[in-house]
Amino acid sequence: MAISTTSTEMPVIHDLADFPRHSGNWLERAVFNRRRSMLLLCALATLLLGFMCTRVTLNASFEKMIPTGHPYIQNFLQHRQELRGMGNQLRIVVENPGLGNGTVFDAKYLDALKHLNDELFLSAGVDRAWVKSIWMPAVRWTEVTEEGFNGGAVMPDGFDGSPASIEQLRLNVSRANLVGSLVSNDLKSSAIVLPLLERRPDGSRINYWQLGHDLDQLRAKYEAQGLKVHIIGFAKIVGDLLDGLVQVALYFGIAIVIAGALLYGYTRCARSTALVLACSLIAVVWQIGLLALFGLELDPYSMLVPFLVFAIGVSHGAQKMNGIMQDIARGTHRLVAARYTFRRLFLAGVTALLADAVGFAVLVLIPIPVIRELAITASIGVAVLVFTNLLLLPVLLSFVGVGAQAARRTLELEQRQLAGHRGLWVWLDHFAARRSWAATTVLAALALGVGGFVLSQRLQIGDLDPGAPELRPQSRYNRDNAYVSGHYALSSDVFAVIVKTPPEGCLKYETLELVDQLAWELQQLPQVRMTLGLQDVVRQITAGSFEGNPKWLTISRNQDVLNYGAQQASVNNPDMFNTECSVMPLVAFLADHKAATLSSALATVERFIAEHPTDPARLQLLPVAGGAGIEAATNIVVKQANTTMLLYVYAAVIALCLITFRSWRATVVAVLPLVLTSILCEALMVWLGMGVKVATLPVIALGVGIGVDYALYLLSVQLAGQRRGLTLAEAYGDAVLFTGRVVALVGVTLAAGVITWAFSPIKFQADMGVLLTFMFVWNMVGALVLIPALSHFLLNDQHIRKKAA
Repeated sequence: MAISTTSTEMPVIHDLADFPRHSGNWLERAVFNRRRSMLLLCALATLLLGFMCTRVTLNASFEKMIPTGHPYIQNFLQHRQELRGMGNQLRIVVENPGLGNGTVFDAKYLDALKHLNDELFLSAGVDRAWVKSIWMPAVRWTEVTEEGFNGGAVMPDGFDGSPASIEQLRLNVSRANLVGSLVSNDLKSSAIVLPLLERRPDGSRINYWQLGHDLDQLRAKYEAQGLKVHIIGFAKIVGDLLDGLVQVALYFGIAIVIAGALLYGYTRCARSTALVLACSLIAVVWQIGLLALFGLELDPYSMLVPFLVFAIGVSHGAQKMNGIMQDIARGTHRLVAARYTFRRLFLAGVTALLADAVGFAVLVLIPIPVIRELAITASIGVAVLVFTNLLLLPVLLSFVGVGAQAARRTLELEQRQLAGHRGLWVWLDHFAARRSWAATTVLAALALGVGGFVLSQRLQIGDLDPGAPELRPQSRYNRDNAYVSGHYALSSDVFAVIVKTPPEGCLKYETLELVDQLAWELQQLPQVRMTLGLQDVVRQITAGSFEGNPKWLTISRNQDVLNYGAQQASVNNPDMFNTECSVMPLVAFLADHKAATLSSALATVERFIAEHPTDPARLQLLPVAGGAGIEAATNIVVKQANTTMLLYVYAAVIALCLITFRSWRATVVAVLPLVLTSILCEALMVWLGMGVKVATLPVIALGVGIGVDYALYLLSVQLAGQRRGLTLAEAYGDAVLFTGRVVALVGVTLAAGVITWAFSPIKFQADMGVLLTFMFVWNMVGALVLIPALSHFLLNDQHIRKKAA
């Protein structure tokens, strides 16, 4: 946006020969005296960056979604090689809805499962050594006999699908205690667990979009054979998100149509409306092209930034077009009108873009790579707007001008406004002129703020819904997740604590006893379904070694007994500890990954560690691993970043306002509406059942950074009028006359640019669209209503005269 001020201070020049070509500053002369060169450079840049747009990639990374600098996440990353399956993995559950006897113990089902298992095993990016299913030889059973322990692979050697071999498989599944983990409780489905490598052997990262499509093709292939395939895991979530971005492109087109309709409805000029839209689209092309040039990617989060850049570009363009239209309406030549508008609005436009950039720049402070890349992407877009909407658009309008009918309409509208026929806008003066109106407005805002603040105290950090909250509740992924959660005892929400010792230290009695105590503490939480660790396996093997006597179902103090138990555990449960027995996980399977569940589990672990100090050289309990554990650590960072981000964004906005207005009173008037909007936005999140997470964290910063523009423009004109001797009511009336309508247009245009997100199949995009729409509209209303009301008390004529004196 930019301020649209009166043109009466500049002479009306009909003939271009009467205009001094070398007037204006050096930038104006460089741009307008070489207009064709300017257009040629922009055209070449558009062609080059348009070509680069074809090379931009859509992808995501598991590590980019987590705060890699947090100590808990560093614990996981440092030991991830010893903790296979504790991070990025897929769980493919294959259900038998009606083949044969309808259970997993059916020849046709098992044959189809084998082929699907083989195809998944050979997929690119799979950590094949740790794949689990009833067809994998690494999944084994154990039993105690008179001769000692006996065991083998769950899938019998030479399995041929005969009734005898199927009965043997049924027995082995029971011996291995797989019901509830790899086989469903109702025996109608089984799972294939695929740990994924973040990077392939050739060094390339997983292409989640391609992986998601490959999984969907496999699903369709085997569902055509009568099976039902359920797929859950981070990789599938990201694949669905990237797939949903194709549909989001449709909403971008709808946003263009809406913005064009609003702009044309305001100007009634088709040519200038088309130019504004074109320049805003060019900004998007430049932005995406520069991302490819710099080697950056688009992900489900930064994909939303082009929407914002387009909306901001349209709002800036509307102001430029409005200024040029006013001058042309008075008879000024279109080139001179463009130069006049450039003189009046370039610095204001740069200041406005700087305010927009503040909201993006503070996101760099959040130590989550995906948000930092979003900030970089947005900063590139803001920088591009300086060229496309502050330089290129005025040059283009200097060639084509505006329609004669639109110019006449603008002049007639301004004359009616100056004559006092201002329609709905006239009542805005009352907030500045009448104490009763101002007091009522301030008190109402205060009541809203207090009520919103009380409600916002219930705002939670993290996810508040089961399944994948990034997707719609009715999405295929969340239906798959609901099936798995309802049919398996071991949930996909894995919370793990890393136990680190010297080599062979995990076999020590002190280690196993302490870990067992922590497991007991976790089991007391209602949100924990069960825990699993080396101490559980050793206890069972010890009892089995003594003819299954329940008296021996304990952790023996005899080191030889513990060594034997660990040796047997390494055969059937190789993922219980690493080869040196220096790192092992204690796994807790949670009922869900809601914020309260994760906080409770992590708080229990932290309290236990504090109450049971250990010698770091001998034993360390290190949070966290597992998908739920990583999310718990992410929530910690999000909570800290939420407070830090707000402090920095408001500090930057206050500094910008102080520089612009050079008045603490004006700064207070500008910032208080933003504070109210931020409070109400948090209250809205509580009301809508949203938590503060990676997806919603940037919203308030963006809303504040962009929302302060309204105050900058209205107050700039108002203060200038007051300093010329106008009363507050008259000065604000001028501000409404010259900027109020455009401020309203800009607020509606920004909202229209993001409201289409609300229909996205990606839920976090829909949430961001609702919140940003609310902030844009409410900031606009707050600026038009609260600024005059607050000015009545803080910026009245007495204060202005006193300062001028």
